[in-house]
Amino acid sequence: MQTPTPLFCFAHRGYRQRATENTLQAITHALEFDVDGIEVDIWNIRGQLLVKHDRRLGRLIAGSELLTDLCPEALRQRLLPCGQQVPTLREVLELVGNNAQLNIEMKGPGCAALVAAELESYVRDSGASFEQYLISSFDHRQLYESLQLLPEVRRGVLIDGVPLNLAACAEPLKAYSVHLNLDFADTEMIADGKRRGLKNYIFTVNHPDDLPLIAAMGADGVFTDEPRIVMDYNARLTAEMLLNQQMQVDGGDIPQVP
Repeated sequence: MQTPTPLFCFAHRGYRQRATENTLQAITHALEFDVDGIEVDIWNIRGQLLVKHDRRLGRLIAGSELLTDLCPEALRQRLLPCGQQVPTLREVLELVGNNAQLNIEMKGPGCAALVAAELESYVRDSGASFEQYLISSFDHRQLYESLQLLPEVRRGVLIDGVPLNLAACAEPLKAYSVHLNLDFADTEMIADGKRRGLKNYIFTVNHPDDLPLIAAMGADGVFTDEPRIVMDYNARLTAEMLLNQQMQVDGGDIPQVP
């Protein structure tokens, strides 16, 4: 176990505890909370990148159709519970600006080329930096395609388990990070990622008691539906570290920060 350090905080689908997930409203709430990063999910809907998690309607929007069976205009006409439309990736890019890192998770097929084109266009038009973005997916083939099309943008490898070869799958993708399921958070897996020069981010962490456990394993950050618990944890940990340093300088006993 390692000495815990503050955790990078990705707001999972925006601040979904305060607004409908993956909406501009949820992202706005997360940005107001000064999170480190925002995570959104995208689908290629007939050549347009729309921000939505589920492959089929029914949970947030009435219906049962597959997203990929709809035209973009028809999907955006069906309002979400908060009264907003399903946003486009471009709308999210413009809203986030340079205020936080943006993790773009490719959910369905055929996203890589469209994401590369959209990011190139936005960076050219806005003067943003490619370093602000992170493309992730469980579909490692699309991550490899992203590497070929736009190597300037970092890649995050989503893993839902503990492979026999640990984090080795990230190497041919020249990945920046591995994103690990909380249920399979594993010290050996995280250590292997670090040996390969990777960041280790854990999803989806919503209980405050999990944060010190994950930090002690050596994880670099988390995806969370409740950014407040991560920001509060980081604030307490930073205060304790500063107090410890001061007490060491003073030569006194080190009290615990409540």
